[in-house]
Amino acid sequence: MHHIPLAERMRPKTLNEYIGQEHLVGSKGVIRQMVSRATLSSFILWGPPGVGKTTLARVVANELNRPFYTLSAISSGVKDVRDVIEKAKSQKFFNTPPPILFIDEIHRFSKSQQDSLLSAVEQGIFILIGATTENPSFEVITPLLSRCQIYILKPLSDEELEILFKRAIEVDTELKQLRFELKEREALFRFSGGDARKLYNIIELLASTQSKDGCVEITNQKVVEVLQQNPAMYDKNGEMHYDIISAFIKSIRGSDPNAAVYWLARMIEGGEEPKFIARRLVILAAEDIGLANPNALLMATSCFQAVQVIGMPESRIILSEATIYLATCAKSNSAYEAIGNAQRLVRETGNLPVPLHLRNAPTELMRDIGYGTDYKYAHSYEGNFVNQEFLPEKLAGTTFYIPQKNSREDEIATRLRVLWKDKY
Repeated sequence: MHHIPLAERMRPKTLNEYIGQEHLVGSKGVIRQMVSRATLSSFILWGPPGVGKTTLARVVANELNRPFYTLSAISSGVKDVRDVIEKAKSQKFFNTPPPILFIDEIHRFSKSQQDSLLSAVEQGIFILIGATTENPSFEVITPLLSRCQIYILKPLSDEELEILFKRAIEVDTELKQLRFELKEREALFRFSGGDARKLYNIIELLASTQSKDGCVEITNQKVVEVLQQNPAMYDKNGEMHYDIISAFIKSIRGSDPNAAVYWLARMIEGGEEPKFIARRLVILAAEDIGLANPNALLMATSCFQAVQVIGMPESRIILSEATIYLATCAKSNSAYEAIGNAQRLVRETGNLPVPLHLRNAPTELMRDIGYGTDYKYAHSYEGNFVNQEFLPEKLAGTTFYIPQKNSREDEIATRLRVLWKDKY
């Protein structure tokens, strides 16, 4: 087989060859419109691996015949950014359109690296195209975000994957020498997970199973067997990604620290983004532990902040500590249930008026018509509490929060009963 990977051999050169992302490159797509008008502005492509972010950036540069510089956030520093800026400046002549700077994994750029881009983007020294698998609003500084459009790329559909499959076996110099028989396609596309690169990797593995007469028969069982014989590392964006994070969360929810640490290790060994794991711990601390131990949210938040500062490999220790702590905490989803109950009732009842005694009264007219009248200031009463209604009249007496059976919420329930008597 050819030494160049199939994914690279099949990389499209033009927008017409590009498969997927119709909302961006279709006849009315915003990127196609920019290319057709040659009015390119900076943008960031956000989506999972293998959906064509890097390819799309190269295609745009190729279609517009622009110089194309590329940096990887993993291996490039501020000096590399400045070198590219100087190179772009030196090649700038009168009305020549600016070159394109493509930054892969821009979410990994530090604040100082991102700051070094701002002035050049503002001055039009180059057009910035970034690619990220992480939510840019979390990872990209606000000034840079404000200068870039964000375009979301979607996983490829089975229909789009089938187009890529047929094109590969018909066009690729190596593959067209073989005879492919696609008898079953479910496993092929399911394990590809909307990722073109992964599809091509599986095709190459299948091609190595050709019979003596050059026939490659594709069935669900054959795909499974080939992948088991060639186990890939943990897949950060495919089906296993979601299965493992699910097992991780459910192990913590189920108070099993051994299982939780095992699934954590699986993610770490597979190269999962530590901040992704830490964010999930923050959500879990509020959703599944909540008021049974309010310190859980503090622990998870501290873990997230520490992971951002420390980085790997030491972050694994921080994640392990937080995971074990959360797994061994008492559990309660009462806060999660309470907001869900309240939101459902809001959707059913609409915008009920705020009771007059709870309304703000900054003007004399508002006071004259009753705003704020009869409001009782809790701190003026014994124990800093006074019985009054805080819900809209139609919802008076409605219960959203129901304390669950754990030591912390037993205390809460007792206090509420003392204060509100039969109301709680």
